[in-house]
Amino acid sequence: MRSLEQWLAYQAQVHPQAIDLGLDRLRVVLERLEWRQPIVPVITVAGTNGKGSVSAYCTAILGAAGYKVGTFTSPHLRDYRERILIHDRLVHAEELVAAFEKIEAARGSVSLTFFEFNALAALLIFEAAKLDAWVLEIGMGGRLDAVNVVDPDVAVVTSIGLDHQDYLGDTLEAIAREKAGIFRAGKTAVIGGREPSLVLESVARGLNSPLKRLAIEYNYVLDGAGWRYRGTHWDLPHLPAPALKGDIQFTNAATALAALEEISPRLNIPAAAIARGLTGARLVGRFESISPGSGSPTWVLDVAHNPDAARVLARNLNANPVSGKTLAVCGILADKDATEIVSMLERCIDAWWCASVDGTRGRSGQMLADVVRHEVQAPVTATDNVASACAAALSAAGPQDRIVVFGSFHTVGPAIDWLESRGLLPAASRPEYTSP
Repeated sequence: MRSLEQWLAYQAQVHPQAIDLGLDRLRVVLERLEWRQPIVPVITVAGTNGKGSVSAYCTAILGAAGYKVGTFTSPHLRDYRERILIHDRLVHAEELVAAFEKIEAARGSVSLTFFEFNALAALLIFEAAKLDAWVLEIGMGGRLDAVNVVDPDVAVVTSIGLDHQDYLGDTLEAIAREKAGIFRAGKTAVIGGREPSLVLESVARGLNSPLKRLAIEYNYVLDGAGWRYRGTHWDLPHLPAPALKGDIQFTNAATALAALEEISPRLNIPAAAIARGLTGARLVGRFESISPGSGSPTWVLDVAHNPDAARVLARNLNANPVSGKTLAVCGILADKDATEIVSMLERCIDAWWCASVDGTRGRSGQMLADVVRHEVQAPVTATDNVASACAAALSAAGPQDRIVVFGSFHTVGPAIDWLESRGLLPAASRPEYTSP
């Protein structure tokens, strides 16, 4: 019998391409498994940025209302099991192994990608868990993403930005059309960005899907320390600020509420549960601040890995200044627009440590440093890995400084490992990674 680690190593070699979008292979395997669409409410979330936050709010609020929720997200930071959350816990390794064995027996000669194995396992585990609701995050795009084999009751598109152009198209319109592929006929389509997308609206109308657009069918207003949400069914004053930091989180939280109110006829969600969920939501690596204590600089972890996310990170850094310097530990995959990402943050950073990121999509610290030097006037240093970059930045930092780690899940994850190994990560910051 293979262990979980052996299964993951095996799955990385089964399919000739790491990314091969399409639903035909999954449908064949699911038919052999006699899998059926869920009978409980499903919320599917797509978007260039923000989908992890929206998913986290949906899960936290439903959990606060007493419901058992399955949440599928990707990628993971440190532990593969982060991708599948059941009843507010990480999936057990034994559950994953059992699901992989069923998938392997059913697939025959059908070749599956690493992500397709992951998505199929989540569907089998959720089906067996007898949940009250599913929250599914699209991995890439929407129309041809493995998650899209599930028919959602509510489909959410949080934002449209340039990312994964090799697979989704090189224009915002093309990318929007791919993400709109999660919409279903007659089912509500929630659009989270303030910039109107005629493509999203056109696809939704063509499917006779009720549209919910931010600032039109639903909206929010800030009110002192709190805020108010108004939608098609709910009017919620005096809401607490979202637990996740940054002004964009009010938009993400409102988008989550716009989705949740659509399933409220089936699942009662009291206002008190909404408040608890908003303040209880957790998502590692999204403008996450870690303060190890007096005498040490503050660390900010953010997986920002495309220009739009970098723009939000820059806005958050400027809105939360420190008396000292801001130092960067940065690692960016080779298929990302490093030049544009760096240009968004150039004015926020006083010194840069560029780390190598491993893997088939990796980029060396030296290659990234060459890009950064073309964009900034600040000192730039290349390092072999994230751990050495973190160590060098910490050596250069004073107590009033902050160190911002960003650029990829593959950068923030190793940084968390290093912080933990140095005793710089408070216990409260890592409940996701404890054993079930």
